[in-house]
Amino acid sequence: MVEEHPSPAREPAASGHPNQFALLRQRRFAPFFWTQFAGAANDNLFKFAFTVMVTYQLQLHWLPPALAGLAIGALFILPFLLFSATAGQITDKHDKTRVMRFVKNLELFIMAAAAWGFVREDAVVLLACVFLMGLHSTLFGPAKYAYLPQTLTPQELTGGNGLVEMGTFVAILLGQLAGGLLVTVPGIGHGSVALACVLLALLGRATAQAIPPAPATDSQLRINWNPWTETWRNLRLAHGNTVVFRSLLGISWMWFFGAVFLAQFPVFAKDVLHADEQVAALLLAVFSLGIGLGSLLCETLGRRQVEIGLVPLGAIGMSVFAVDLYFASRGLPPSAPQTVAVFVAQPASWRVMADLGLMALFAGLYSVPMYALIQLRSPATLRARIIAANNILNALFMIASAMLAGAMLAAGFTIPQVFLATGIANAVVAAWIFLLVPEYLLRFVAWVLSHLVYRFDVRAAHHIPTEGPALLVCNHVSFVDAVLLMAASPRPIRFLMDHRIFRTPVLGRLFKLARAIPVAPHKDDAQAYEQAFEQALQVLREGDLLGIFPEGAITRDGHLQPFKAGASKILELAHREGLEVPVVPMALTNLWGSFFSRVEMRDGDAVAMVRPFRRGMFNRVGLNVGPAVAAAEAQPERLQRHVQALLQAEAGC
Repeated sequence: MVEEHPSPAREPAASGHPNQFALLRQRRFAPFFWTQFAGAANDNLFKFAFTVMVTYQLQLHWLPPALAGLAIGALFILPFLLFSATAGQITDKHDKTRVMRFVKNLELFIMAAAAWGFVREDAVVLLACVFLMGLHSTLFGPAKYAYLPQTLTPQELTGGNGLVEMGTFVAILLGQLAGGLLVTVPGIGHGSVALACVLLALLGRATAQAIPPAPATDSQLRINWNPWTETWRNLRLAHGNTVVFRSLLGISWMWFFGAVFLAQFPVFAKDVLHADEQVAALLLAVFSLGIGLGSLLCETLGRRQVEIGLVPLGAIGMSVFAVDLYFASRGLPPSAPQTVAVFVAQPASWRVMADLGLMALFAGLYSVPMYALIQLRSPATLRARIIAANNILNALFMIASAMLAGAMLAAGFTIPQVFLATGIANAVVAAWIFLLVPEYLLRFVAWVLSHLVYRFDVRAAHHIPTEGPALLVCNHVSFVDAVLLMAASPRPIRFLMDHRIFRTPVLGRLFKLARAIPVAPHKDDAQAYEQAFEQALQVLREGDLLGIFPEGAITRDGHLQPFKAGASKILELAHREGLEVPVVPMALTNLWGSFFSRVEMRDGDAVAMVRPFRRGMFNRVGLNVGPAVAAAEAQPERLQRHVQALLQAEAGC
């Protein structure tokens, strides 16, 4: 439970919008949202209506019903493999709003051709339109995800992505339901689908006209039209940033995971649940709404910042409920095909729906922070091309998903067993990703500590810079101070810490994963002392945040101790290299007396981490963040006064 109190000095974007839904009333977001919504709905209305038509209504010897869904899905995905690299270059080179309007113009022509195909019942024309709609989505994807970080503040990025993901899955659901209903209307079904497709395309084009300009980020880029060489180049660009590239792999795995379940819903409903096609639609609705709800929760649970600590939480939930779905669906008694009314009347069915809905909810918690992280950490001039690399990887993983699931079913596995294997594989893949990128695991620990152990109130977090180097100085009250600062910051923090804390069980290992820099007194090890400050300087050279506790040790009496000269030494080294490093004072409050602080006296000494529930659960602690101080004014005595003032401000509240 992390709360952030409003401050008169907050950025306008942060203070003016209480939650993500406020974005739906603003021109910089609302037209874009409805353009994306209309496009996703149209994609799925068209594809699902066509699938139903060739499966139940047309008799085509060259396209058997059993292969229709596979062929349509493959044709739609193919452009992502062929043209994503080109789409990324076009988006980086040109105004993103112009790109989106061009794509919506293209959609009008495609849907006009599709309308003709539906009226004439011409499957060849409709298959061509499937490929072209895949091209439409390929071109729109990089522009969509590159538009958000260019328009939204970092504090709004998670909420904006959550709304887009929620809207997309709701649009998918509504599009499929509408397509399935319209195409089966006797006599006028095909004409109704044709009209609906054209109207949705017109609606998308109209809303795209209201999207504000989003200028090019690399207007001098020379486009490489060779899709093969550019695809390889895009993957190499993405690979250059380890955290971003492994986040791309994480998102692609989520699409692999989701594709297994989405592809099997019809057969799962028929052969395992012994239900009709309406129950399959119900399962799709539960799954889509779960994704949407999870996506929306990311902003609330993440305290309006890009909180990648939610990713491990999402991965855990995905595996738990995927595995439970196997047990929930195993051994259901065979019966005649059940209608929706009969299905929902059975208690066992609710467990199945709960597993699907919660699994999807946790998938939303998993994916949205990863998308936001990629947008935030990718260089603006390369952002669309990195997103294009994400689309390429997504397509490859979805193809692999279909092949592996098909191979397992052909080998005799049941659908529940495929679900079980996918849930177990998700746990293995997630663990691998989190070990490769410890930042996810560290943020998860910080999130748990600040939500489930404490109620963590952060005041004026907007003073923490969202880009560039900065030195964060804070009072030192407990063994988890660094973890709480991680939870409060939208960016990773490297800490300069007393070498003795690394001997603490569990926490020592955690700080090693966080690449904290151990520092020993100069008199004990002069060489190690100098190396620690060189590492600290390198953090600032790389434009990152450096945290330091200038008291040098955890307080033994709950009062602020005199500040040592470590911060001044770092700033002096930075100044010699021409680095302008602002100093951000912080004050942790109400931690003294908690489990992780030194408080109880034994033989005249203060000790920590005894009597775990000394103050109960969810006790309130806080962090006050002050305005940045120029390096020239950051002498130890002045910094101590700034931190003391933040502590006194809390006491006076």
